[in-house]
Amino acid sequence: MFDKNTAGEVAGHKLAAEKHAPDKLFLASSNCGKLREYRSLAETFSSPRRIALELLPEIDRLPAFAENAPTFAENAAGKALHYSRFAEGLVFADDSGLVVPALGKAPGVHSARYAGENASDADRVRKLLEELREKKGAARQGYFVCVIALARRGKILGVISDRAGGTILDAPRGEYGFGYDPVFFFPMLGKTFAEQSLSEKNQHSHRGKAFRKLCDFLSSLSPETRVI
Repeated sequence: MFDKNTAGEVAGHKLAAEKHAPDKLFLASSNCGKLREYRSLAETFSSPRRIALELLPEIDRLPAFAENAPTFAENAAGKALHYSRFAEGLVFADDSGLVVPALGKAPGVHSARYAGENASDADRVRKLLEELREKKGAARQGYFVCVIALARRGKILGVISDRAGGTILDAPRGEYGFGYDPVFFFPMLGKTFAEQSLSEKNQHSHRGKAFRKLCDFLSSLSPETRVI
């Protein structure tokens, strides 16, 4: 039987362990590449509290969420809400894409399906450049958007967004990144997203800036909300 002093020490050790334990988040995705990118962002932005990221277990066996809403925020929030009902703990989901005002804000929420369901990144870039072939100057401006939603047990805790503005080039440049990165020129650095190092992209990309806001938001939550 513990005496009061021993019980107090045990409680103190437990509180200390919880204080230093990382915040655990489940990413509502089966995309290992996206998980690697978010883990890189967590290493950059999660100080002073660490964040441990994992894919939502067995997400491919769960009822799928149809991302067919007209806005990034609705898709992200709907996905986070849906999958948080199948998990113990914090679940986050994102929706992101490229917006070109001169194309009626296309590709927008259809960025991943812009050239068809089974199209490659090269196919999507090719279609985008064809749509912009006759456009010059300001008509080639665009921006990437990322919206992140955080949920727990069917309740939204927060919806966070950010963007990165640039210009669509008329030909790809760079070997890094993915999607529309090779034709998205970021004036501040004088490079496309596909020419930037990972550390540069983490600092300036839409996803990097949105995730940094998520880290700040997590630090403001009560310990009871953060702990599984």
